Parts: sequence; C-alpha cells; structure tokens
Amino acid sequence: MRDFGAGFGYLVQGQKWVAQHGRQFGFGLLPGLVTLVLYAGALTGLGFGADDLVAWATPFADDWSSPWLGLFRNALTALVFVFGLFLAVITFTAVTLLVGQPFYESLSEDVDRSEGGDVPESGLPLWRELWISARDSLRVVLRVALYGVLLFACGFIPVVGQTVVPALGFCVSGFFLAEELTAVALQRRGVELKERLTLLRGRRGVTLGFGVPLTLAFLVPFVAVFLMPGAVAGATLMVRDLRGEQGGDTEENDQEDGNLSSPGGDQGVHRIPLRKDNS
Repeated sequence: MRDFGAGFGYLVQGQKWVAQHGRQFGFGLLPGLVTLVLYAGALTGLGFGADDLVAWATPFADDWSSPWLGLFRNALTALVFVFGLFLAVITFTAVTLLVGQPFYESLSEDVDRSEGGDVPESGLPLWRELWISARDSLRVVLRVALYGVLLFACGFIPVVGQTVVPALGFCVSGFFLAEELTAVALQRRGVELKERLTLLRGRRGVTLGFGVPLTLAFLVPFVAVFLMPGAVAGATLMVRDLRGEQGGDTEENDQEDGNLSSPGGDQGVHRIPLRKDNS
C-alpha cells in the first residue's frame, strides 16, 4: 500500500504542477479536446449505424419469427456499441498522446527543466517520434485487448467473475495507462517499450497507484481531457524518481529487477520515498 500511495502522490503532484504553470496546462488541453470531438463523432455515428451493421452481418436471421429476431439483433447491437465504447476508452490516451506529441513532449521537458539537471532529448525528427509512438501504442493496445478477451471470458465464472475480474481489469488498464503516459518522458530518454515495461513491473505498486485512479477518472471523458496535462507532468516526475534522477545526477536503473540503489545502498528518490533497500 505504501508504493500504491506513492504512485497516487505522483498523480497529485502532476496536477499541482500544471496548476502552477497555466500556459502549459492550456496548451495541454488542446489535444484532448480534439480527440474528444473525434471520438464523440465516431461513437455517435456508431450509435446510429450499429443496427444497420448488425442487420447486414446477420442475414441468416432475416426469416426468424418475432420476438426472437428483435431480441437477437438488439442484443448484438448493444454489444457492438459496448465494444466500440471499450475501444474508445482503451485507445483514448494513446490517440491523445499521438495527436498532442509536440505539446506533451514540450510539457514533459518543462517539468524536467523545473526539477533541475539535464533535460533529455531524443534528437529524432518529429515524424520518427510519431512513428515510434504509434507503433508502441498499437503494441500496448493489442496487449490490453488480449487481456480484455481473457478477462471477459473469466467474467462468466460465478462470483469471481463479478468481483475479482473487474478489479483485475482496472489493474490491467491502470498499468498500461501508466505505461502510455510515462512513455512521453522515457521515449525522450531513448528507452524502448520492452525496457519501459520492465521498469514499471519493477515498481508495480507505484505504477498501479498512478494508473488505477487515473483509469477510474478517465471513465468520464471530460475529466480525462482536463487531467491529461497533469497526468503527463506526474508521469515525468515518476520517471525521474524511478530512474534515480535528482537535480542532474542520474543513476541507471537496474533493468533486471527494477531496483534502484545509491552508492550507499539506499534507493535515491526525488520527492516521494518509494522504498529503501539496504545492501
């Protein structure tokens, strides 16, 4: 629970940081608003066209008698819309970060600059950064979709499916949401997706503490838009601590188990003490 609380602390710190830097907050809202409009239009179109899509996909049911035809197609229409809503939720952050790559990268750099020390830069052209972000986001979405299918199947297990499975679903979503947000700062540091996942697994409690509350908040679309700038700022602060970066002194993270240690054997942290390991 201590690590979970530390992760939530980064989320709060990020919101405080953007509140104190109004200009970055204003620019950070733009990508989320653009994405929200696009998703709202897509979901509205799906809502009006889902019944026609289902009718086109199920010609074998045309001769069914009432009420079975209506019940069958209405159930499928509802499932199509729910699936579309699920895809919107799990891809909203990835698309927003892709749309706002220059904005969020600049915001993340400002956070690094305000905390002191070096401000890492990828040195890649914008098109290359967008390609890497899109590629990695697709990989993450596929992972989330795979977990989603497995959890959906487990949802039919009595009792467990109605209690444990939803909780696991929020944990999975929270972990990968944290990965998407920390990718802004870690990509500037040249950290690949596999290394990012290793880093976050090494501090799973902190990662879930950051990502799970944000996942719950992101269920409300307008809330997601207003929290995105602070989420990117908080993710940058978390990256600095997980990698042991303090005012210009960077300690390399142990990629094998995610543990960080200072020369004296204690983990170096920047704001929130995560854990102290004595050698």
